[in-house]
Amino acid sequence: MTKGGMESVEVFTSEGKGRGLKAQKEFLPGDVIFAEPAYAAVVFDSLTHVICHTCFKRQERLHRCGQCKFAYYCDRTCQRAAWLNHKNECSAIKKHGKAPSENIRLAARIMWKIEREGSGLAEGCLVSIDDLQNHVDNFGEEEKKELRADVESFLEFWPPQSQQFGMQYISHIFGVINCNGFTLSDQRGLQAVGVGIFPNLCQANHDCWPNCTVIFNNGNHEAVRSMFHTQMRIELRALSKISPGDELTVSYVDFLNVSEERRKQLKKQYYFDCACEHCKKQIKDDLMLAVKEGESKPSAETVKEVIQFSKDTLEKINKARMEGLYHEVVKLCRECLKKQEPVLGDTNIYLLRILSIASEVLSYLQMFEEAADYAKRMVDGYLKIYHPNNAQLGMAVMRAGVTHWHAGLIEAGHGLICKAYAILLITHGPSHPITKDLEVMRVQSEMELRMFQQNEFMYYKMREAALKNQKIQVMPEPSNETSPSLFHKKE
Repeated sequence: MTKGGMESVEVFTSEGKGRGLKAQKEFLPGDVIFAEPAYAAVVFDSLTHVICHTCFKRQERLHRCGQCKFAYYCDRTCQRAAWLNHKNECSAIKKHGKAPSENIRLAARIMWKIEREGSGLAEGCLVSIDDLQNHVDNFGEEEKKELRADVESFLEFWPPQSQQFGMQYISHIFGVINCNGFTLSDQRGLQAVGVGIFPNLCQANHDCWPNCTVIFNNGNHEAVRSMFHTQMRIELRALSKISPGDELTVSYVDFLNVSEERRKQLKKQYYFDCACEHCKKQIKDDLMLAVKEGESKPSAETVKEVIQFSKDTLEKINKARMEGLYHEVVKLCRECLKKQEPVLGDTNIYLLRILSIASEVLSYLQMFEEAADYAKRMVDGYLKIYHPNNAQLGMAVMRAGVTHWHAGLIEAGHGLICKAYAILLITHGPSHPITKDLEVMRVQSEMELRMFQQNEFMYYKMREAALKNQKIQVMPEPSNETSPSLFHKKE
């Protein structure tokens, strides 16, 4: 098999689900089943000047396209790599006077590619753009209205000298973007920065407990010799052992929700009823809704009250986070935890959500000891709920490890960093920037741990001196979104 080739998978008709992907050979956890470059991709409107339009990395200083003044690139290498896809867009933006929204730009890039190559099977693709699901027939009134507005904006932007497409076909392309657009993240994997279409990935069906994960790899243009450059792509990676003939599945939504909620979300966004094992048997729902056991078991009424209080608090927290009022967020979290702790079990998702926010915001405010305590409890809960090789679990454990390290809790910090590293080696692979960062932290915390074990007093003295001399690393500002979801839905 060529690396990233499609020889190891085949498209088949999956009972009750339409098309799906099947493994042709055995895969072990961490194996890349296939890598796929984007058919077309664009940066989100709000980030067009801070993200490279070729590799989607966030950079301090970017080169601007001298022609349209809209597209930005890391360097000449990224700019040259973009020209084939940017050429038509560049002159259309100049003529139009301004760049249209991300949806219009993505549709236009897809159409220009079809104009160049035809709408048949593109190289390395298992299905053509024409054969992708558009679900336009399932659209509600609001979605139809948005679709009509998108088609109108597209026709205003689309140059008269380019190939002209019928209204129905343009609607098909917008439908494809709406239900197949894949979220692209920056090189740290922490922020959603764009959206792309990957036809092969679109064939992988959903399972709430999948055997694969998808990771976005920004590629590498930094090698001195261009023969070692790698392009931006997604990688479908195995999470568990997969046998020939097994269906390859990914999760379209975060697992950290009871089955009924996940099913509602999937129906609303992707127009299907999830019939996976975990939804049918409501596996782990009991953990996610756990209440305190023992002699003073809370009444159903009390539980209902506390959950309603948690939901209301989460709304207030979101509002405070949007306004950057982080001390207010901490106050709300502490009040909520006080109410939750005597009533909700350690794995209850409402408790875990508050613990996650509290640990992240307290870390940002450099109140590391309290943050570490909450992060530890969050991770203990996550480990009982998530698949052991889940990317979101890996990221949460990493965050908890870094928080413990900042709090000077070197033993626990090193243990969590090692655990996170083991998960991310499978979900992200050894060459991903996040895994590389984590490897550096792992080596550093191991060295510190050895020093700590040899002479605790000296360790704290040296740590104190080191922290005085260096500016303490500021934690990233808490983001208002959970980690990027797999497929991008237009809000």
